[in-house]
Amino acid sequence: MPTARTLPTPDGDMPVAEASPAGAAHGAVVVVQEAFGLNDHIESLCDRLAAAGFHALAPALFHRVGSPTFAYDDLPAVMPVMNALTAEGIGTDLDACYRDLADKGFDESRTGIVGFCMGGTVALWAGVQRPLGAAVTFYGGGVSQGRFGFQPLAEISPDLKTPWLGLFGDQDQGIPVDDVEALRTAASKAPVSTEIVRYPDAGHGFNCDARGSYHESSAADGWKRMLDFFTANLKV
Repeated sequence: MPTARTLPTPDGDMPVAEASPAGAAHGAVVVVQEAFGLNDHIESLCDRLAAAGFHALAPALFHRVGSPTFAYDDLPAVMPVMNALTAEGIGTDLDACYRDLADKGFDESRTGIVGFCMGGTVALWAGVQRPLGAAVTFYGGGVSQGRFGFQPLAEISPDLKTPWLGLFGDQDQGIPVDDVEALRTAASKAPVSTEIVRYPDAGHGFNCDARGSYHESSAADGWKRMLDFFTANLKV
């Protein structure tokens, strides 16, 4: 299991989960949670990244309301907490992670970010804010309509400063294929490398083996592509 500790922020201490590889790290990766909190699944992804040679750090973005986690079928409880997030607060929390990683020797070029669901939206936005080593989005929404105070992803993606990979399922009821293709076109205008991969048989949450929408073959391919992308772009 990852190590649990806290990082200081202007809004109080923020819990994080952290996992380190046995040997020298290829780079560091900030792991951004789904809408269900910093739960066992997100912690397991930190362990998997560490096993692949990356230092992983996952912040609890809900720390301002006590860092709750939610069952995957409890959307009525999730929505008010998720919708209370702000761009300012998210930026503050990510900055705390970047500072912590820099203290460990990981500068921006050696730091990547990956997000899932809600976190996938955050990961692309983060790649617009800073020139990180790499950013990966798993089924992040808000493509045509902004979330958390962000502009729509299709509008900001031409301003990406970070190489970006997007992974989406064609059966995702919340992110239409037309939106994904609009995002592909917009992101292609960025001055960094961008790529989108679509999985015809996958829906939203396809990487999460704790959800009914888990799609094993798509998850395996997406995970491998993510690792390859980080390996290629994070500067050792």
